[in-house]
Amino acid sequence: MPRSPKKPCSHPNCPNLTEGRFCEEHEVLERRRYNKYSRSPDTNRKYGRAWKRIRDRYIAQHPLCERCECDGKLTVAAEVHHKLPVSQGGQHSKDNLMSLCRSCHNKIHLEIGDRQIRK
Repeated sequence: MPRSPKKPCSHPNCPNLTEGRFCEEHEVLERRRYNKYSRSPDTNRKYGRAWKRIRDRYIAQHPLCERCECDGKLTVAAEVHHKLPVSQGGQHSKDNLMSLCRSCHNKIHLEIGDRQIRK
């Protein structure tokens, strides 16, 4: 299947073409800017290195989307979701986690109301 054409980098005055939003050089700068100014300061306490290890271990044990499996579809899981959010006292325990594909994860958060659809 052919790829879509490359687009200009979204960083002001950058002449580079990219397949994503930013070129490789500005991707790093934008990630740092986001982490410093837009991300909640307590995020690293909630989702640090320990969470990455727990997430990787859980997704290795549950490689398919649990919501799609209930519907009879086989979809590779890309994210791990907390049934009870950490912000509301949820823990990283196995009984509070579920592996989901990106689509199902976004649907859950749209249903909860803590994410909006970007236009």
